[in-house]
Amino acid sequence: MLHAPRFALPLAVLVTERHPKKSVAVGTRGSALALRQTEQVVGKLRRLYPEIEFEARIIRTEGDKARDVPLSTLGGRGVFVKELESALRRKQVDFAVHSMKDVPTEIAAGLVLGAVLERADPRDALVSQLSLPLARLPSGARVGTGSPRRASQLKAYRPDFQMVNLRGNVDTRLRKAQTEEFEGVILAAAGLGRLGLSEHITELISPEICLPMVGQGAIALEWREGDEAVTGLLAPLNDPATFQECVAERALLRGLGGGCSVPIAGLAKVDGEILTIRGVVAAVDGSRLVRASETGDAKDGEGLGFRLAEKLLGMGATEILKDG
Repeated sequence: MLHAPRFALPLAVLVTERHPKKSVAVGTRGSALALRQTEQVVGKLRRLYPEIEFEARIIRTEGDKARDVPLSTLGGRGVFVKELESALRRKQVDFAVHSMKDVPTEIAAGLVLGAVLERADPRDALVSQLSLPLARLPSGARVGTGSPRRASQLKAYRPDFQMVNLRGNVDTRLRKAQTEEFEGVILAAAGLGRLGLSEHITELISPEICLPMVGQGAIALEWREGDEAVTGLLAPLNDPATFQECVAERALLRGLGGGCSVPIAGLAKVDGEILTIRGVVAAVDGSRLVRASETGDAKDGEGLGFRLAEKLLGMGATEILKDG
């Protein structure tokens, strides 16, 4: 879970605390997208702390080593995180940069996930050589994605789609989108945007059709629990609205037993003092889908997420989860 109490002190107090070291090691994966996200984080920190040197250290993760293996086979969420957390525990890095969607709901002992940058567009995106939206793709269209969450929801929307497993980095998947093998490929809009590749997007997919993965579009920072210097260093990067949205979404996932292989999706949105969270639980083949939402006080993101999980379970998600 996210640790909201980490920001119980006024930000003004935390911001004035300078890191005692002259250099800070930042853990990151080595993919183009991970490095771009880390550049974004480090750029903000350098503007805040010009007296500190920030060094990115690439940590190769299990998910990076086995790019041709489905993530569900490797263990799903966590395969891009475990080695970074190990580097934190061994004090090889001072903090790590993650895509929030990759982070398990249970954080490793001794670590804290305490800051989340302002979220980019959380929606999924269609890239199609036919330049057609989902609704107009030909019958039986072959659509590539490595995500059971995307595949199940798109099969529910268009049962005629042939969903084809597709992994690899963004460049690899974009190249596949331009071949005769696929009529369309699904990627995260945020990733394409951060890499300057938004011009390839054919359609931004409505969450009513395909609800995003929990945490999609958000960058999360993780460090050692009790390291107050790093807490003070990173506090100004935290976006309170995105933080509460991720708290709610991760509570939803935890409440549904998010370690299972059944596709689960969630998206929260803060509007002033109100937070609305939507959730979906789907059968892998798209034959069954349960969808619901919950609205309440933005400060109670965790409670809203858990209540939505209970609502979905009562609407039939329990059976889907059992069958999965």
